[in-house]
Amino acid sequence: MDRFEAMVVFVRVAEAGSLSAAARELGLSLTSVSRQLAALEERLGTRLVIRTTRRLALTEAGRLYHDQARRILGEVEEAEQALTAHQSEPAGRLHVAAPTLIGRLKLAPLLPEFLARHPGLAIDLTLTDRPVDLVEDGVDLAIRIGRQPDSSLILRRLGGIRMRVCAAPGYLARRGEPAVPEDLAVHDCVVFATAPGPVSWPFQTTAGRVTVPVAARIRANDLDAAVAAALAGAGLVRAPSWQVADLVAAGRLTPVLTGHERPSAPVQVLFLPSRLLSPKIRLFADFLAERWAGRDFGHEGEG
Repeated sequence: MDRFEAMVVFVRVAEAGSLSAAARELGLSLTSVSRQLAALEERLGTRLVIRTTRRLALTEAGRLYHDQARRILGEVEEAEQALTAHQSEPAGRLHVAAPTLIGRLKLAPLLPEFLARHPGLAIDLTLTDRPVDLVEDGVDLAIRIGRQPDSSLILRRLGGIRMRVCAAPGYLARRGEPAVPEDLAVHDCVVFATAPGPVSWPFQTTAGRVTVPVAARIRANDLDAAVAAALAGAGLVRAPSWQVADLVAAGRLTPVLTGHERPSAPVQVLFLPSRLLSPKIRLFADFLAERWAGRDFGHEGEG
């Protein structure tokens, strides 16, 4: 049994959902696919798939083996691409994940330029405000904001993002303007949060960094919705200052507590160490660094 070929066959079976579909995709006979799957299970000493009348289902061992096999095959492909990078333009699909807002406003507008430079590449863009797992979600690069606890990933800083607390002038006329972060205890706040539970906003004071609990009169899992509610006078909102820059300039929102704003949080691109030699990943990371080098997204007027 060719272990590498058997691994390829198993991954295709797992992802196609049937032996016959995998055989068609691989250009092999159904008998050959069935024989290789059986030989692989015998070698591993465990059942990888459960055969039903309509479809195959992975066992727990099969799911574990599939995740590792897909990763190994991906690394082999990346290694082959790295060796031939100097001879040809990289080709294939690049899966990029980013937070919803920065992905929509800052990343997506750059993609046509990158693809024009590299016509052999295509991009799958996933916008989500949950931390993605690069291995399980099949992501090549992820853009994240703030400190990253996973030291096993390669991090490359692209810029920074500054947050600003604002409210509509009408709200401030009714409720007054907070002078210090602790004043938020008596204010309504429009909170961006993707999970339930208490919310605190960080600030900088003469005593250092403080976090202040806020009353989430409105909680939204979308920053655009939170800003829209604040525009209507619902309360104070904390958002990236480039998101509210035009609204502030037009007088529709008023910044507060500006003397207590925290320093910019880092905007970083992350990828697996095994992807370090991948030409397409390196090209995209270099492109973002070129376009965003040293940029603080927290300052109005910066694109």
